[in-house]
Amino acid sequence: MEHDHHLIACHECDTLFRKPRLSGRATARCPRCGATLYRGVSGRLDSITALTVAALITFLIAQGFPIVELETNGITSQTSLFGALVALWDENMQIVAVIVFCATTLFPLTELVALLYILIPVRRGHVPPGFNRVLRAIQFVRPWGMIEVFMLGVLVTIVKMVSLARVMPEAALFAFGALTLMLAVVVTFDPRTLWDVVDDLRARPAPRRKQKAHPGQPGRAAVANRPASAPAPVTPRQG
Repeated sequence: MEHDHHLIACHECDTLFRKPRLSGRATARCPRCGATLYRGVSGRLDSITALTVAALITFLIAQGFPIVELETNGITSQTSLFGALVALWDENMQIVAVIVFCATTLFPLTELVALLYILIPVRRGHVPPGFNRVLRAIQFVRPWGMIEVFMLGVLVTIVKMVSLARVMPEAALFAFGALTLMLAVVVTFDPRTLWDVVDDLRARPAPRRKQKAHPGQPGRAAVANRPASAPAPVTPRQG
């Protein structure tokens, strides 16, 4: 078909539709099953990019500072996410430690970095190398990021520890709370909508480069202003 790029198939019922351009924050839904086909991205790239940068900074704060500080019988100890992973590894729970690391560190970090890798060049009108693979990687790791589950577990643990020790929240606890809210907003952005933006960028004609005049050769203005009696220089051809 000549116009396959103007068609879209529903990922739920496989019905084929024509794909009109959406304006603003409009949403296209399948009239057969009601599934969301795609959303408009006009005006959202700037806000999603800014929110992703803020989420990445908050993620680094949450990873680098203690979550809570426990005090009992005059003994004080601080707990961080990295310390919890080390404790799980030392307790011969390597599989659990790897799962927690992937769900709370590796996959969320991969999604944030990959989003910025795509969004920043696209906002500037360029298609980054490996766009297709990076976009598929985002769709793969997104369901495995479980910061909100980890945050819920931390809150339950704090409630249980209050009766045993004095619990003082640290910077990472608030950072994880803010990160949970930020990721909830970032997840609402469907990266598949970037296909339309990239298609428009690829369809634009490449800008013409200005030819620089070589030393000893007149520019276009000089050639245009040369009297008719003066012949233009002839560039010799080889072969």
